[in-house]
Amino acid sequence: MPAPRYDVLGIGNAIVDVIARTDEDFLLKHGMNKGTMALIDEARASAIYEAMGPAIETSGGSVANTIVGLASLGARTAFVGKIKDDSLGRAFAHDIRAAGVAFSTRPAARGPSTARCYVLVTPDGERTMNTYLGAAQDLHPADIDAEMVAASAILYLEGYLWDPKNAKDAFIEAAKIAHAAERTVALTLSDAFCVDRWRAEFLHLMRSRTVDLIFANESELHSLYQTADFDTAVKALRADVGAAVVTRSEKGCLVIGPEGTEAVPAFPVERVVDTTGAGDLFAAGFLAGLARGADDRTCGRLGALAAAEVIQHLGARPEASLQDLARENGLTD
Repeated sequence: MPAPRYDVLGIGNAIVDVIARTDEDFLLKHGMNKGTMALIDEARASAIYEAMGPAIETSGGSVANTIVGLASLGARTAFVGKIKDDSLGRAFAHDIRAAGVAFSTRPAARGPSTARCYVLVTPDGERTMNTYLGAAQDLHPADIDAEMVAASAILYLEGYLWDPKNAKDAFIEAAKIAHAAERTVALTLSDAFCVDRWRAEFLHLMRSRTVDLIFANESELHSLYQTADFDTAVKALRADVGAAVVTRSEKGCLVIGPEGTEAVPAFPVERVVDTTGAGDLFAAGFLAGLARGADDRTCGRLGALAAAEVIQHLGARPEASLQDLARENGLTD
C-alpha cells in the first residue's frame, strides 16, 4: 500500500462547546447528574443557555478534540463530521481548519442546526455536559471520502456517534475501506451511558475485528462487562479485542496489546481546573505515538502528557504546543 497522506482521520460529532463555571447547586436545580453527559433537545438547550453564566465558545466534539490535539503534536490529520451551514457551523469549520486539520465535509443546507454542548465545570474540575446533537447526527455514508480513509494510517471513530443508523452505516463503511487499505481502526467508547445503550453492538465490533483498538476509561470498561471488578473486566477486554487502552485518571493508564500489558503512570499536575477533554487528549497523544511506531509505554506517556496539559485550564483543546511539551519531556526527537 502507498504511504499514508494522513496519520489519523477522525469521524465524530461536530459540536460547538459552550463552557462555563458553575456550582453543585446549579446542577441540582436543573436536574443534572454531575460528571455525566446528557442528550437534550433544542428547547432544553435554550433553557440551559439562558440560565448558565458567562461562557467560552469553541469548536468541540470528542474525536474533533482528539484530532486537534494530534495536530498540536505535529501529526497530519483530517476530520469528518456534519455541520449545518449556519453561524455555529461556520465557526466550527473555521476553528478546526485553523488548527491545521483537513476538514471538507459538506455542510447541510437544511434540517437541524449545528450541534452544541453545554459544559458546566464545578470547582473540583469535574465537567457535566448537556448536548444537543442537531446536525451532527445527520452524517451519512455519502459523507465518507473513500480516498481520504484509505490514505489515513489510523481511522478513529467516536462511540457517541453510534446512536443514529446513518452514522452507524457510515462507520462500518469507513472501517471496511480502512481495512481493505491495511489501515488500523480505533474506537473510543466515549461514555458509560453510551456503552449502556450499545453494549452488545460495541462487543460485536470488537469480536468481529471491525475495530482493532479500543479506548475506554474505567467506568466505560465496567459498563461494557457489567462487573465492578477491574481485573475481571480487563481479562475480558484482552480476549475481545486486539489492542486496548484503559485510562484511570490519576492512576495513569493500562495499555493492552499482543505483547502483554503495560501500566503507564499519569503526569503530575499542579492543579486540576477542568477535566473536559482529558480522555480526548489522552487519545491524541497515544495515537500520535502509535502513528510514529512508538512502543506502548511511549504512546501511553504521550497520552498522559497531553491529558495533563488540557486539565490545567478551561476547555478541551491544548493551549500550549503539545509537540514542544513532548520534546521537552524526551518523548519525541
